[in-house]
Amino acid sequence: MIAFFDVSALIYLVEGKPPFGQRVRQALAPLTEAHPDLGTAVSRLTWLECRVGPLKANDTAVLASYDAFFARPDLVWVELTKDVMELATAIRVRHGMRTPDALQAASGLQLGADHVFLTGDAAFNRVTGLRVMLLD
Repeated sequence: MIAFFDVSALIYLVEGKPPFGQRVRQALAPLTEAHPDLGTAVSRLTWLECRVGPLKANDTAVLASYDAFFARPDLVWVELTKDVMELATAIRVRHGMRTPDALQAASGLQLGADHVFLTGDAAFNRVTGLRVMLLD
């Protein structure tokens, strides 16, 4: 099992602002209990989006927290390949999602059936095959 972090879920986890940080930790607890070898995955888009806010605010502490997360040796990176782009295009057309969301959904789907897509955005529930865990 692998947990794919959408941008909102990773922001909640790393920045930990109440009540969102706690929601992510609560959602992850049963997953890690059921799957002790739970992996973690992100897309390059997640990396980009998570770093924008701290860079704009010149918040070096939060940026360092993200950089530490992204430097984890066990982190799985889903690259924005041609296949991801083609699937994202189909998702965007079929579900009317914004391009960044379609790219995230397509990235999550690259992990196969044994994934969970952590997000705060219910729109991802529309994507067939995406195993969404909504952090609401």
